[in-house]
Amino acid sequence: MLVSILVFFVGFASMAQDTTGSVPPPPAPPSPPGLPIDTGIVVLFTLALCYGVYISYKLSVKKA
Repeated sequence: MLVSILVFFVGFASMAQDTTGSVPPPPAPPSPPGLPIDTGIVVLFTLALCYGVYISYKLSVKKA
């Protein structure tokens, strides 16, 4: 009984596959690389340096 059910479903699945029609299109070429991060790193470093100077100034004023 189990074998006849499996054979039925294999035949049903085979009929559901339509491979005689169109061929899928070739894959798209890879996308170009993202934006460079050089400018972002410089800006981030500058902001971090300014924040560090601000915190150290704030701590030195607080202790004095």
